[in-house]
Amino acid sequence: MPVFRIHRMKDVPRQHFRTAPHVSGAANVKPKDYEPSGEIEAVNEYAAWSALRNTALPLSVGDLLESPTGSLKICKYVGFDEARWLIPEQQNYVPATAQPGAAFSAPVQ
Repeated sequence: MPVFRIHRMKDVPRQHFRTAPHVSGAANVKPKDYEPSGEIEAVNEYAAWSALRNTALPLSVGDLLESPTGSLKICKYVGFDEARWLIPEQQNYVPATAQPGAAFSAPVQ
């Protein structure tokens, strides 16, 4: 049986997520909006939801389940939908006036 990693949505993003309209397709989720919250062994995400349903920490709308293969499923009102981590691209900042090999000099006062 697979072991799913649980990622719980933080409270502030959850309030926005609950009022956002349902969209089709994979949901883009930000790692900063989630906290790791353990693991659960289950046949699929619905079995995991059912097993956690009557515990102190049931899965809530917005929470994620990560399969051993790395695929993400997000808990929504209508069931589980595909999700993926949204990681912003790192851009290298190079000032327009910088010359390669030139030393920086501060203005003299």
